[in-house]
Amino acid sequence: MSDPLPSPEIALEMRGITKRFPGVLANDNITFDLRKGEIHALLGENGAGKSTLMNILYGLYHPDQGEVLLSGKSVRIHGPRDAIGLGIGMVHQHFMLVPPLTVAENIVLGMEETRGPLLDSVTPVAKIRKIAAEYGLEIDPDAKISDLSVGLQQRVEIVKTLYRNARVLVLDEPTAVLTPQEVEGLFITLRKLVSEGVSIIFISHKLKEVMAIANRITVLRQGRVVGSTTPAEADEAKLASMMVGRPVLLKVDKGPAQPRDTILSLSHIKALSDRRAQAVNDVSFEVKAGEIVGIAGVEGNGQSELVEVLTGLRTPQSGAVTIGGHAMPNQSPRTVIKAGTSHIPEDRHKYGMIKDFPISVNLVLSTFDGPPFARNGILDDATITKQAERLIQEFDIRTPGPFTKIGSLSGGNQQKVVVAREFSRPMKLLIAAQPTRGVDVGSIEFIHKRIVEARDKGAAVLLVSAELDEIMSLSDRILVMFKGQIVGERVTAQTTRQDIGLLMMGKA
Repeated sequence: MSDPLPSPEIALEMRGITKRFPGVLANDNITFDLRKGEIHALLGENGAGKSTLMNILYGLYHPDQGEVLLSGKSVRIHGPRDAIGLGIGMVHQHFMLVPPLTVAENIVLGMEETRGPLLDSVTPVAKIRKIAAEYGLEIDPDAKISDLSVGLQQRVEIVKTLYRNARVLVLDEPTAVLTPQEVEGLFITLRKLVSEGVSIIFISHKLKEVMAIANRITVLRQGRVVGSTTPAEADEAKLASMMVGRPVLLKVDKGPAQPRDTILSLSHIKALSDRRAQAVNDVSFEVKAGEIVGIAGVEGNGQSELVEVLTGLRTPQSGAVTIGGHAMPNQSPRTVIKAGTSHIPEDRHKYGMIKDFPISVNLVLSTFDGPPFARNGILDDATITKQAERLIQEFDIRTPGPFTKIGSLSGGNQQKVVVAREFSRPMKLLIAAQPTRGVDVGSIEFIHKRIVEARDKGAAVLLVSAELDEIMSLSDRILVMFKGQIVGERVTAQTTRQDIGLLMMGKA
């Protein structure tokens, strides 16, 4: 009889982790382990407890109960400095880099070495080059962060963790802003890292990518572990069902577009960024009633400024915008709304809600100043409350009630409030910017269905998203932005992810 195979070495274990916040049990007796040299994906809906669990691991929160073990030894992590010292690194979804500084300066920030009374800039650069070469993460230490693509900035973040000797690496939504080609490059890097003994926790809502890269998958729901599996034992539908607790339709169900009259028309729009750089450069296109036009592109290529011009939030340098045949020369957001435009903003906190106001008020922010919500300048609280109760039920907003402050909701439920408000009034034009950002798979299904319904009822839909799967699934036509310009247009049914990905990188 042959000897039993040795058990895989456990690099990290979190045992019985419980964390409570006022009125919320965020983590409920969670046990999770990570083996040496594996990629373990962590999935869950918004509010499932993923971020809380990782923040405990990184020392940003302290558990009420439970313990963390590294290589079988119990450790106390009081803050990020302790985590880094223990070999735990974290690459956040929003990179923690200083744009004016060089790659090397960002990597050594807070860990500068000295040579006598002076900073040592030679030794760190040599170490960075060695790490980059060893793991296939080629990067110029002297390049400024502001000059790098998003994919290269992420590479810097990974090198930064390795520079700090990380052996456990947490990646939070690492592919959220990458092109398909950059995702492939990232996956090559991750496989190289695990072959060298690094252990990776991979947090993502992109189930296709989880299936492609993970060795094991653990799913959280409502603060508890509901199961662990492997890509060989599961599929995307099973993972989605585990996350939500019910079957989820992953493919957008829509028929062919029936485009009619032109609703939105742009002609030679130019606009500057907040830093006075050319963000939108001579952009022209049309969106017709009954179609969804998607704008694809890596974030930071002028999409945000373009949407702000269309919604009255930014004054263009030149060019013309018409909505429903009416010119919108430098109009206010209120005028744009009254022209029949609904707007789901990419930054819901800045443009979509007032966090200290109750849900009921946030649901009428666009229409509170007239009937039926106000008469003679006086708000009709009963009608506003009735509207809120209806939309809370219709859009499945998870809240104790209409008078709860919107700022206390999870990000996904805040987004549902914004979507509910914008869909609750007649619309000629829907401008949906990153409509499912930070939203779980069940809510994505719901929002996508509503967008298609708006199209089928005759609205013109402009969809701006960094999620290429979302663009490909929803759009009838796709425009690609690169460095402030439209560099390509494709009919969705006649193109591929790879084709769009190349355009997103400026390779027409």
